[in-house]
Amino acid sequence: MHSPSQRATSVAIKICGITNTCDALAAVDAGADMLGFNFYEGSRRFIKAGDAAEVIRHVRERGETKCVGVFVDAAPGEIREVAQQLGLDAVQLHGNEPPDYCRTLQPLRLIKALRVHAGFDPAVASAFDCDTILLDTWHANERGGTGATFDWSVAAEIRRNVPQLILAGGLNAGNVAAGIRKVQPDAVDVCSGVEDDPRRKNGEAIRAFVAAVKGAPAAEIHARTQPSR
Repeated sequence: MHSPSQRATSVAIKICGITNTCDALAAVDAGADMLGFNFYEGSRRFIKAGDAAEVIRHVRERGETKCVGVFVDAAPGEIREVAQQLGLDAVQLHGNEPPDYCRTLQPLRLIKALRVHAGFDPAVASAFDCDTILLDTWHANERGGTGATFDWSVAAEIRRNVPQLILAGGLNAGNVAAGIRKVQPDAVDVCSGVEDDPRRKNGEAIRAFVAAVKGAPAAEIHARTQPSR
């Protein structure tokens, strides 16, 4: 994630659902700051830890792009093992993990994903003692990658009360600048918005997304003070 000085001028870009080396390197070359690898077997973008290790090896050779492991209600021991095996830069919890569960994984760098739905209580986000909150769109059968957006005013409210925020959920090159204007997140996360199908990214779509993020007016992305926890 960003240092305070970096947050004043840029929004980080996370490309999630990476399943192969070709897509990973296309994202790195386009300017992605983070790549997400989904270790949840129920996901259409599931990747085995052994396969991810090979992809991550190529990513590390190319530069400093961060690698994030995505887990859904996995056992803490499993998460720690995979994180150590692959040298993950962060762990993203995308299930129903409660605040106490998240504390058991410290000092791993944690991203807790919350899925926003009608009636969602923004105060829930403040209960999690983690590095970053990621906001995604709720879906009955999918854990991310739905292609649907949610009410960004909820994200804007949560942004004021958490250390760092990643905006996800239905983002693409056509709407990400608007999302940045509305929410002013530390990072944006895209998955289905840059895909040909769940197992294959589209290099042109990735480059267009990155360009849209980097083209968002700098005046709309301002430094924020860290909230007290």
